[in-house]
Amino acid sequence: MNKTDLINAMAAEAGLSKSDTTKALTAFESIVADSLKRGEDVLLVGFGTFTVVERAERQGRNPATGETITIPAARQAKFKAGKPLRDALKQ
Repeated sequence: MNKTDLINAMAAEAGLSKSDTTKALTAFESIVADSLKRGEDVLLVGFGTFTVVERAERQGRNPATGETITIPAARQAKFKAGKPLRDALKQ
């Protein structure tokens, strides 16, 4: 499912226009991104949690040359599904 498919499905489910649904989804994306940038978790009870994890600097290899390279430390977004979502996927 891509973003357009998601917008269409959300609009049909909620009885909203595609335009309003697009605005709502864009606002959701923006708010989650801003919260994660500030280091805040975003908890959606029954769905899951968006968090930021710190990835340490590490050594890697350039696959083309085999040369050892340093991969810099980075912050990465992570999503952990909540129990109701995990249970729904088991069915």
